[in-house]
Amino acid sequence: MIRLRVPDRLSSYLVLMGRPTKQGLMLLADALMLVFAVWAAYAARLGEWFVPNRSQVLLMVIAPLLAMPVFLKMGLYRSVIRYLGEQALWSVFKGMSLAALLWTVLAFMTQMTGWEGVPRAVPFLYWLIGFALVAGSRFGARWLLWLPTRSRFSGKQVLIYGAGDAGRQLAESLRRGRELFPAGFLDDDQNLHGKDVGGLRVYPPEHLPTLLERFDIHDVIVTLPSVSSVRRREVVALLEQYPVRVRILPALTDIANGRHLVNMVREVDIGDLLGRDPVAADPTLLGRCITGKAVLVTGAGGSIGSELCRQIAALQPGSLVLLEASEHALYQIHRVLQSVLGCELVPCLGSVGDAALVTRLLHKHRIATIYHAAAYKHVPMVEANVLEGARNNVLGTLTLASAAFDADVETFVLISTDKAVRPTNVMGASKRWAELVVQGLARQAGASGTGQRFCAVRFGNVLGSSGSVIPLFKEQIAQSGPVTVTHAEVTRYFMSIHEAVQLVIQTGSLANGGEVFLLDMGEPVRILDLAHNMIRLAGYTVRDEGNPEGDIEVVVTGLRPGEKLYEELLIASSNGVGTSHPKIMKADEPSLDPDTLAERIDQLRAALEARDEDAVRAVLMSVAGEQRDDDRAARIVET
Repeated sequence: MIRLRVPDRLSSYLVLMGRPTKQGLMLLADALMLVFAVWAAYAARLGEWFVPNRSQVLLMVIAPLLAMPVFLKMGLYRSVIRYLGEQALWSVFKGMSLAALLWTVLAFMTQMTGWEGVPRAVPFLYWLIGFALVAGSRFGARWLLWLPTRSRFSGKQVLIYGAGDAGRQLAESLRRGRELFPAGFLDDDQNLHGKDVGGLRVYPPEHLPTLLERFDIHDVIVTLPSVSSVRRREVVALLEQYPVRVRILPALTDIANGRHLVNMVREVDIGDLLGRDPVAADPTLLGRCITGKAVLVTGAGGSIGSELCRQIAALQPGSLVLLEASEHALYQIHRVLQSVLGCELVPCLGSVGDAALVTRLLHKHRIATIYHAAAYKHVPMVEANVLEGARNNVLGTLTLASAAFDADVETFVLISTDKAVRPTNVMGASKRWAELVVQGLARQAGASGTGQRFCAVRFGNVLGSSGSVIPLFKEQIAQSGPVTVTHAEVTRYFMSIHEAVQLVIQTGSLANGGEVFLLDMGEPVRILDLAHNMIRLAGYTVRDEGNPEGDIEVVVTGLRPGEKLYEELLIASSNGVGTSHPKIMKADEPSLDPDTLAERIDQLRAALEARDEDAVRAVLMSVAGEQRDDDRAARIVET
């Protein structure tokens, strides 16, 4: 402990010194080192203890007098030693080279005047020793100044994956902070291995286990803002094998919009593990149904609805009507949009099942496009509240779509779900019924020649939506577990909410009427693997039979009523038809003829009026038997 207090006190004393005092101290140190460098050059050349004569002493004194102006010009006294980078070596090299050249010219000029000559090797030795002393003193001082800081950050040191510009900037930002300290870089570039970048050593990724123990590392920050999502996923997959908390620096465009690099470092999310590279949106498809038109979004305060509103606002609609049943949710999205929307913004508190309300809205604001996102979507909640689920999801859609048809609305887009495919629960069945309603109105529009377009778009789980498994896992991990998974083999498809909504908007432009569009959800994710990954990426270990001393346990609770083991892989379905957009397909789904649809709706209304849950459930689930059955149905588990 006594040994560490001396550097601590010395460092504190040097840091607190005034800037002119520090520069004066550096000048004095350089002058003494250069005088010594000339003497050492003579001694090395002669191979013995060297006692200079009068002319040689004069040359030694002249050396710093020639070098100081050069060093000042090269900016060697402007650098802050604590933040000195490897670029300072180039400045020292240039400054020392020019100073040595001037000294050599003067030394050989004195030989011409008859003074005692200078051995030819002395100038080179002077340059070499002087460069080593001047550069070494600066980096030695930097090490001394950071030594107590490293001690203070013991156990809070991080490794930075990526020694590029973003990594170096992050390292400098961390050094100025008080929470984390950079211990070094990890990088795939073999040319950088073993070298110092910004005062930090660059290590190959395979040295990570040793570094974790040597520096007591608990965090790794990935600074690869310009690489593809696939490469980022590979890096995250490598790091998740170790007991570290992994965080990621955002993309370059996000950094450009930020104010402080350290504050932009975020936690790893499921999007980094998916490795999806979204396809760029087609601007013509985005604006076709929105720009300059009156747009209505139902469920405007929900996860999908609010993102729809934000993206629609950026496409310059003529007006935007927000229909939402929750007062708080409507207030929140209205407050957000007020600051960014340059058109008429109409908040409306109410339900899609209120026929008088939706009719008045459509006619008063002359709505041209409707995005119907209002629905009860949580499987267990709808399973426990069958009547309300059917009333809102089916009859609410029927009320809104019928009013849209009567009001000559140009485009109607229903937000559906992959759970509508061979549904095993009330929520999925109610959404399939909503699709049938939209298909029925599309057939009616086609028969009457109105040119109206009614369509639906299906997709799976969106990241960050309310009730999603991701926020649940994060909450459970924050509470030290256990993390609950319904079944060890459950898989789900995931897509970012931004990408999903962007594709939804484009489907409206692709529609002719009656289509059920499918979004390419990529590869399915095993939920148990997702839980393990999220635990490891949070810096904890999984407690199981192989590791009974782990931090957080994963508990399998069993499938919930109506829950599927596997969701349908829609994009690989044989009834999928491509569109002009690579991420959007059409499903060749059967529809009901108008008489059958009307009869079924009447049955549903009667069951709802009688408040007969069993009858409502039976009517809703009847759509499951009408969808094509194949070997994939065996993969669906009902409880």
